[in-house]
Amino acid sequence: MLKSPLLLSILLVLIPLSSSDPNPPTLAHAELTNYGFPIGLLPVSVQSHTLNQTSGEFFVHLGGACRLTLPPDNYLATYSNKIRGKIEQGRIAELDGIRVRAFFKWWAITGIRSSGDNLVFEIGMVTAKYPSKNFDESPECDGHKSAA
Repeated sequence: MLKSPLLLSILLVLIPLSSSDPNPPTLAHAELTNYGFPIGLLPVSVQSHTLNQTSGEFFVHLGGACRLTLPPDNYLATYSNKIRGKIEQGRIAELDGIRVRAFFKWWAITGIRSSGDNLVFEIGMVTAKYPSKNFDESPECDGHKSAA
């Protein structure tokens, strides 16, 4: 019998996420859903993560830097080997380690908010809103496609 409510909640989150997907979500992906975000905000290359349940501070370690294309407008993005930030229900702040190329320049994504069926990406004082459903699946890093 499970005595830990945290363990039970993690198991309940992982059960619906499990499928025949050759790249099942990691615990870091499951944590995203606990806070109201889709798993596609992180690439499949997550190696490990830490999360301070009290402060919300997190660190995600990828298997190296990651370059990919973000939907729906096909923006080129780069993820550093280490991503850090602070997460709470519906909001990721103090984000460091994700950059996107737009208007011929690289911009750091500093925060992400969940707003109904949309995600609002913060780039300094500027925001961009996209449907959450565009991030339902974790993307593969360019050059790291899994064999299917």
